[in-house]
Amino acid sequence: MRPREDLLGKVRAGAAEGAVLIVGGGINGVGVFRDLARQGVPSLLVERGDFASGTSAAPSRLIHGGLRYLETGEFALVRESVEERNLLLLNAPHQVRPLPVWIPTFSWTGGALAAGLRFLRLRRSPGPKGAAVVRLGLGVFDRFGEFRRTMPRHRAIPIAEARARFPRLAPKVRAVLEYYDARISSPERLTLELVGDAERDCPEAMAIPYLAVEGGEGAGVRLRDTISGETLTVRPRLVVNCAGAWVDPVGETLGVPERLTGGTKGSHLVLDRPDLAAALGEAMLYFETHDHRACLVYRLDGGKVMLGTTDLRTEEPDGARCSEEEIDYLFAVLEEVLPGSAPRREEIVFAVAGVRPLPRSAGGATGAISRDHSLRRFDPAPGRPFPILTLVGGKWTTYRACAAQIADAVLAEIGASRREDTRALPIGGGADFPRETGAFDRLARDIAAQSGLSPARAALLLRRYGTTARAVAAASGGRFTPLEGAAGYSVEEIRWILAEERAARLDDLVLRRTLIGFDGLASAVSVRALARIMAESLGWSAERREAEVARTLTLLARRHHVSVDEPDAEDHARYALG
Repeated sequence: MRPREDLLGKVRAGAAEGAVLIVGGGINGVGVFRDLARQGVPSLLVERGDFASGTSAAPSRLIHGGLRYLETGEFALVRESVEERNLLLLNAPHQVRPLPVWIPTFSWTGGALAAGLRFLRLRRSPGPKGAAVVRLGLGVFDRFGEFRRTMPRHRAIPIAEARARFPRLAPKVRAVLEYYDARISSPERLTLELVGDAERDCPEAMAIPYLAVEGGEGAGVRLRDTISGETLTVRPRLVVNCAGAWVDPVGETLGVPERLTGGTKGSHLVLDRPDLAAALGEAMLYFETHDHRACLVYRLDGGKVMLGTTDLRTEEPDGARCSEEEIDYLFAVLEEVLPGSAPRREEIVFAVAGVRPLPRSAGGATGAISRDHSLRRFDPAPGRPFPILTLVGGKWTTYRACAAQIADAVLAEIGASRREDTRALPIGGGADFPRETGAFDRLARDIAAQSGLSPARAALLLRRYGTTARAVAAASGGRFTPLEGAAGYSVEEIRWILAEERAARLDDLVLRRTLIGFDGLASAVSVRALARIMAESLGWSAERREAEVARTLTLLARRHHVSVDEPDAEDHARYALG
C-alpha cells in the first residue's frame, strides 16, 4: 500500500476531482470502495480515524447467519447472512473459520405462542424460546445454508453428552442443540486487506485514514487531516455516506439534517480463563438470558475466552466504553448458564464496546430493532451540486452484499455498468490459502526455506496473514527479533507493517494492525517498544513519540480496561482522547 502522505499529495494536486467520495472506513465503506475499484471506478475513501476503528472493530468476532433474526420474521436478512457467511468461509479462509455453536435451552415447548406472535409481527418484544422453537428455526437456517454449503446441518446433543462436556451447565437446562456458524480472527485486518485489494485493482482509487469531513464548501467538500490539522477541498461527483453510527453528523455537515440512525451499544470482554477455555473447546455457547437476550461465550487462543454482548440504546457513538454495569451484567448472565464460573474483574485483559448503526426507532426492546440495511438518496440542493447516498444500518457479515447494492446505485448515478460480480473474489491473504492441514504444512515449510525463518515461525505468519505471509517472511531477511513485551511478534514484522499498511498512530499498531491489545499483550513495555520502532520508521520526533505513548496508554486503560502504567494527570489532559 502507498504511504498516506503520498495519497494526501495526490489529493492536493487535484487527483480526486470529480471522483466518488466515500465517507467511512469501516467494513461497509471499505466494501463499497473495493467493489467500485473492481468495476474500474476510482473513488476517494476518507475516514476520520483509522480503518475499522469504530463499530467495525467491536463485533462479537463472528461471521454469523443471524439465527435470532428469524424470530422477528426477517427471513431475507437471514438468508443473505447465511449466504454471505458461506462466501466469506470460501474467500477469506485465513481469517474466517467454522465454529460449532451449542444452544442450551431451558424448556421444551416454552415460548411457542409468543414466537408465533412475533413472527406475525403482532408482538415486538423478545420472549423465551424453548427447544422446539429453536429447532424449528434451525431447520429454516439449514435450508438457507444450502447455497455453497460449507458446514454440517444442526443436530440435537443428548443431554448426558452435553453435561459430560460441560459439567458446570446449569441444572435448569433441558436440551442442547448444535449448529455451525463462523468466527473471524481479526475483523480489523480483513478490512485493511480489502483496502489493499481495491487499490491494487484500481491504482487511481485512494483510501486515506485520519481525514475527516468538515462540511461543504461551494461545490466541494472540506476535509481536515486530524493529525496535522491541514484542510483540503475536493469536488466530488457524488458522496456515499457509510459513516455507520456517525451518518447523521456527517449528513448534517453536508446539509442533510434528517435523523436516520439510533444506535445501541454492544460490549464484549476478553477474560483470561484457561479453565473455561479448556471446557469450551472448539464450541461456542450461545444462550438466552433472564431478560430474553442472546449472549455468547467462546474460546480464544492462549487460555482466553470472549464473553458478550450487551444491547443498550445510546445517542453518543464517540468514545464508547464498556461500563461497570455492563461488566456486572455479563458476569451475571455467564453464571446463569455456567454456575460457579465466578468471573472476576482481575481476569479482564481487554474490553471493547461499539455502537451498532441501527435504523432510528422511537422505543421498544432493542432486540426488536431491524438489523437490515437500507440506502437513502438525497438529491442535490442549493449550495450542494452533488447527490448523497446514505447507508442506514449494515452488518459485518453482509458487508459484501450491502456494498454490491450500493455500488450498483453508484454505477447507475454515473452512467456506468457492472463489469464483475464480487461473490467469488478472494480477500487479501485468502488467495490460494491452503485448506487442508497437509497443504498448510507444506506451504509453511516452503516459506521457511525461502525466508530462513523456522517452520514454526512461518506457520504462525501464515495463520496471521494468510498467503501474504510470503511477503512478511521475505522482508524479515531470515531474522526474528522478538518484540519486547509481546514475543509472538517480531521487530521485523512490525517494520513490514509500518512500510506496507498505512499505520499513522501508535494505537493503529496496538489495536488494529496486530492483536497485541485484543490478546492481552498490551503493556507499558510493549507499547513503548512499538513506539520506538514506529518513531524510527516514520521519522517521529521524541516529543511525538512520547505523546503517542501517553495517548495509547490512556486509551487502553480508559476504553479497554487494560491494566497499564497510565500517564499522570498532566499527560491525561495534554493527550486527551478525541
